[in-house]
Amino acid sequence: MSNRIEARNEADAHLDALLDELIELEVREARIAERRARLVNDVRSAVTAAEGAQKVAVSIAGWSAEVVARRTIISELAAALRLPERAAENLMQYAWALETELPATRRALAEGRITYRHATTLIDQAWSLPVEARGGFEDAVLAAAEVRTVEQFRQRARIVRERLHPDSIEERRTAAIDARRVTLEPARDGMACLTALLPAEQAFGICERLTDIARSLESENDTEPDGSGRRTLAQGRADVLADLLLDGVIPSSGLGRGVHAKVLVTVPVLTLLGRPDAAAPAELEGYGPIDDATARRLAAHAPSFTRLLTHPETQTVLSVGRERYSVPSDLRLWLRVRDGTCRFPGCGRSAARSEIDHTLDWQFAGQTAHDNLAHLCPSHHRLKHHTDWSVHHLEHGVLEWRSPSGRTYSTHPTTVMPARVGGAA
Repeated sequence: MSNRIEARNEADAHLDALLDELIELEVREARIAERRARLVNDVRSAVTAAEGAQKVAVSIAGWSAEVVARRTIISELAAALRLPERAAENLMQYAWALETELPATRRALAEGRITYRHATTLIDQAWSLPVEARGGFEDAVLAAAEVRTVEQFRQRARIVRERLHPDSIEERRTAAIDARRVTLEPARDGMACLTALLPAEQAFGICERLTDIARSLESENDTEPDGSGRRTLAQGRADVLADLLLDGVIPSSGLGRGVHAKVLVTVPVLTLLGRPDAAAPAELEGYGPIDDATARRLAAHAPSFTRLLTHPETQTVLSVGRERYSVPSDLRLWLRVRDGTCRFPGCGRSAARSEIDHTLDWQFAGQTAHDNLAHLCPSHHRLKHHTDWSVHHLEHGVLEWRSPSGRTYSTHPTTVMPARVGGAA
């Protein structure tokens, strides 16, 4: 008996030691997060001082000197930390809030009493309050952050925020409607998540309609496309949503009417033919590789998809030299497939929603050629032209960027495309 008790005590002591070490790591992470926030503020101060020393007082293409400085800070942080610019901007804003508006939260983070996720949750809720109400909100909820999970704390903070907000819910709803949006996030195994932020009554109404249509289409023969079994209601809703939005109708019922979506799918010829020696997979624009069977089906039957067949001996015109500034349609399509996205470091905006930029400006003898053209989203297009960011082409579509601080970053094309230089459009 005594041996068993001793063994149990040793096991308990070992477990306690492991838990203590985990807790200590959490505390260290919190302290690191607080230190990171201070460094981000230091970077902001350094860039602002440098801009001030240069006496920047411009308004270029709608960008004031302050906007140029802010965009420079965000782009430097994003490139250095390999973050999307939205994440870098959030990091900068969180750091500023901890430094200037919510000092008690910063101290709790520095002392390891809360995690960084607790801190950002508090900041997110505080930001939705008028500035004069944020201090009182921090006082009311900070203690809860020390003893609750992040989700429990989020619920508590939301309740307190509702109680302390000086504006009525009707007034806040009117402002919140401006934030409505649809977002897309790639997932694993050929899937993606489409999310819509809508007024509650619209969202619930849409879900109810999807449910009603899905149920109306249910039958004993309502099986999966591969015949593996009956569709669940959740699968039916998803299928109805896809049919309505992609084709404007539900093929099996004729319900709905609308426009057709246009999506680019790149299918290597050998894949289209079903050859097992196909070297490259088919790709869906903005997503990446898809399975061969889906690619062949889209290339053959789907009216909502623009099919582009690629071949190592493509005859696409890749340069029109100095004969014209505008980019011909075949070269424009070739560049869209090559780039896939905006070519600025870390940017994921699709090439279809970006602009084609002459890397060396046309006015400085830059050519309208594949090795002097690349897609940039409107924001990064302006950043390239109106800040100290610079770029030049390397081989095979690789771009090398140089930041205002002197650091270099390379961005690679989504698809390595063979190039035949020359020819006229």
